[in-house]
Amino acid sequence: MLQRFRAAAVALAVGAGALALTSPATAAAAPSISKVDVSPSPIVVTGDQQVTATFSFTTKGAGKAELQLKPPGDVSVGSPVDLTASPHGEWTRWTGKKTFDAKSEGRWSFLTIAHDGQGGERSTDGTFGVEVRKTASDTRLVDFGAHPDLVAKGERISVSGRLQVERGGWQGYGGQRVTITFREKGTDAYRHVTTVDTGRGGWFATKVTAEATGWWRAEFGGHASAKSSVSDTDRVDVRAGSRDSRIVGFDARPEPVDKGDRLVFTGALQAEGSRGWYGLPGQHVVILFKADGTRRWERVTADRTGRDGRFWADATAQASGWWRAVYEGTRGVDGSSSAGDWVRVAEPPPPAKDRSKLVAFNAYPEPVTYGKYLRFRGALLVDGGGYEAKVALYFLPKGSSKWQYVKTTRSTGSGKLYTKVKAYRSGYWKFVFSGDSDTYGSQSGRDYVRVKR
Repeated sequence: MLQRFRAAAVALAVGAGALALTSPATAAAAPSISKVDVSPSPIVVTGDQQVTATFSFTTKGAGKAELQLKPPGDVSVGSPVDLTASPHGEWTRWTGKKTFDAKSEGRWSFLTIAHDGQGGERSTDGTFGVEVRKTASDTRLVDFGAHPDLVAKGERISVSGRLQVERGGWQGYGGQRVTITFREKGTDAYRHVTTVDTGRGGWFATKVTAEATGWWRAEFGGHASAKSSVSDTDRVDVRAGSRDSRIVGFDARPEPVDKGDRLVFTGALQAEGSRGWYGLPGQHVVILFKADGTRRWERVTADRTGRDGRFWADATAQASGWWRAVYEGTRGVDGSSSAGDWVRVAEPPPPAKDRSKLVAFNAYPEPVTYGKYLRFRGALLVDGGGYEAKVALYFLPKGSSKWQYVKTTRSTGSGKLYTKVKAYRSGYWKFVFSGDSDTYGSQSGRDYVRVKR
């Protein structure tokens, strides 16, 4: 039987050859293909940035085209780039994109192939360069603070912090000039107050005069070898009145509280009069929060005091930390701040999830011809039954240690999975289910397929 199949194949081949010899005018012309345009050219990557380059070329008489890229020194089959087709009459413009970073430096090569759909094809190749240029080092201002948080007008406060530079890791940056700036409440701009030089380890500290309530920060102007940076802000309240005030009975509850639940804040604002302390009505009280591990107080909510000076406010609990109420004062009454109240915020227990399983995974045919479709089957099960969800297909090229995302498909209601892709390199394949709000993720076993040419 095998002998007869071979004889038939030879006869068909001879017949086809004779037809070609007798009818040269009917043979299809190979498609034409232009040079590849790379934009930008050259591709320049600065520091830790990423640059996306566009590759474009045109074909005539081609229903399909390919673009393959190979990094410097790579002798394996190039990696395909997704192309977008834009037909214009007999011509088609093909466009693809790829992102490069500092690790991409060197001379890359490319190969383009145009197919006419009848076995005819034409290709071009070439190279392009990726350059990497260094930039000034990053800097940051950390641990900035202004103390104390509440002072009388004209009192001196301390401002301090640390300047760091990134040079293979963050380290103190000494001998640098840092500017202390201030933005008064009710204004939009920061103004220069003083300068201070960083010492050993990048630390700096100085004293300034507090004339008004507002926000303080440190700024580093940068230079040729180091970028500029700005610290977080720290607010200082300045008392403006003559009569003392106080906030009593401040309480943040419940304690502890689950993350996302509501916290309620209560207390009373009082002023000192000739007959002692009394409730101060109609005043604006602000609720501030300072998360554990930070030194910065942030405004969260506010309330206006009632007839007896009491206030009530609420907010969503997000993190453990300290809460306090602050009154900025008014004409004839000094501002004041309550004692801090620490509240622990607990993470709510995660919802129970079902376990999933990817079974019966198979990649076929094995081996597969280069550029032909490779098909994949499997099933996604949850508690033994089929489950409908998105499932990703991943590929591990031969000789590589990094799995590559290929595409996403979706299982049917019975859990069945099927998809296909064109094969260009030998390697391992697998399905991966990332899970969802009701189900834990899972992955299939892997299946190796050899690609032959």
